[in-house]
Amino acid sequence: MGSSANHPHHRARRFDTPCTISVEQSSDHFHAHVELDGEVELQPGDKVRVHGEPITIPFGHSAVFERAATVTRAGPLERAITRLAAYFDLKELYEVSFNPGRIR
Repeated sequence: MGSSANHPHHRARRFDTPCTISVEQSSDHFHAHVELDGEVELQPGDKVRVHGEPITIPFGHSAVFERAATVTRAGPLERAITRLAAYFDLKELYEVSFNPGRIR
């Protein structure tokens, strides 16, 4: 087995990848968890944009969705700024957003 550092997703600045979204909305839990397929490792400053229509589920239910996502790798300056901001607890280490509509 080769090193995962040779995987094309580890070198590309921006790439698309499938993802799985698990959503639960109940009195005990309210969350949307995004898991990227394959061996995609997020680093500080990276951005993940999930494509597709907004997800809505009835209260008291949970569901799993398969979608496409675009990962944009942070550059060295963005990584440094994100690490510095995280050191001072100013924001999350990476960003996940949802983009309505199809991938262009």
